[in-house]
Amino acid sequence: MEVKIGVQHAPREIVLESGQSAEEVERAVSEALAGKSQLLTLVDEHGRKVLVPADRLAYVELGEPAPRKVGFGAL
Repeated sequence: MEVKIGVQHAPREIVLESGQSAEEVERAVSEALAGKSQLLTLVDEHGRKVLVPADRLAYVELGEPAPRKVGFGAL
């Protein structure tokens, strides 16, 4: 699953491919926003952890990964 995280006062967003389900990511985001944890913690598909301070979250977008097109072809 593709997760895009917007961080306040940062010009770029964080994009990661996560092996977690949409429900797990949504639960982690809601717990961070509710103040149950100080950090939003997600794990990407390579096992690396991404930690974002909960008070700096601007938005979180969840979506399925789009297959990358290779080569020249008609759109």
